[in-house]
Amino acid sequence: MPAPAHLDPRLLRAFVTVAEDLHFTRAAARLYVAQQALSRDVRRLERELGAELFVRTTRQVTLTADGERLLPYARRVLQAQDDLLAAFGQARPLLVDLNSPGLATHRLVLERARDLAPQAELMARYESGLTYAAAELLAGRLDASFGRFAGLSPALRAGLGHQPVRYEPMAVVLPEDHPLARSAQVPLAALAGETVYAGAGNPRTPEWTDLAHHLFEGRGIAVAPPVPLAVGEEEFQRIMDKTRHPILAVASFPAMASTVVRPLVDPVPLSPVSLVWRKGLVHPALDALRRAAAQVAAEEGWLRRPADGWIPAVDAGVMSAHK
Repeated sequence: MPAPAHLDPRLLRAFVTVAEDLHFTRAAARLYVAQQALSRDVRRLERELGAELFVRTTRQVTLTADGERLLPYARRVLQAQDDLLAAFGQARPLLVDLNSPGLATHRLVLERARDLAPQAELMARYESGLTYAAAELLAGRLDASFGRFAGLSPALRAGLGHQPVRYEPMAVVLPEDHPLARSAQVPLAALAGETVYAGAGNPRTPEWTDLAHHLFEGRGIAVAPPVPLAVGEEEFQRIMDKTRHPILAVASFPAMASTVVRPLVDPVPLSPVSLVWRKGLVHPALDALRRAAAQVAAEEGWLRRPADGWIPAVDAGVMSAHK
């Protein structure tokens, strides 16, 4: 079959999405189309190219050799189209991961960016953890996220850009009847002998668990062992109610039922928050997001470290490298 004179970018996007997920149902959900329509688009692309791109069985979907060969070309075509549309103000929505609902830092930056670029569409996502989000950024399934950049592996950091946004004070979430819940603030020394939950075992958040290990080292505070991975606020609270462990969080973390959030002091531990994106990404809304992060950080004094603030040396180096 002769090569087609034109390929509809929609067909290429359908192919790339299925190739990334290797699952037609999940790919259809990501593209907001019916699974039958997605399957039709993939079959049409296969007909136009005269090549089978996927091996489909009842149990799995895998790329054929021709599919593997097409994938890098298709990605380059789609990126070029996105770049062209961005240059003329017709960009696709920018997908911004806010980590989890209720976190004030990320939400304030996103809201300011929407004010700065009202013509653009910035859509929030909630992926829960920068390590997981970083892989999604590199795969092109997300465009921007927030979190502790120094906590990522060098392999992930190599493909990402970041902009420091905030040294966010940390806190502890306590059951209402915990003895420390009566205090307005909790000195770190008061947690000696406690076992504190910090996401251990969650594959999406190892950067947060690592920060907890740095903070608790030499203070007699233990990191709680892994618990069953909870999906959704309701399941997370149910698991935490069973263990009754204090939870390491940031000061803006929304309190759950029957819990209180208390800031940590003496010293004030700081969570280093950066805006993170895929290197080479061109999108007018990303420019607005970066300007919004800089504006809000300056207005709120988010990048001024308090005299009694604590941060790991590796984070201090990464954050200060952008000043």
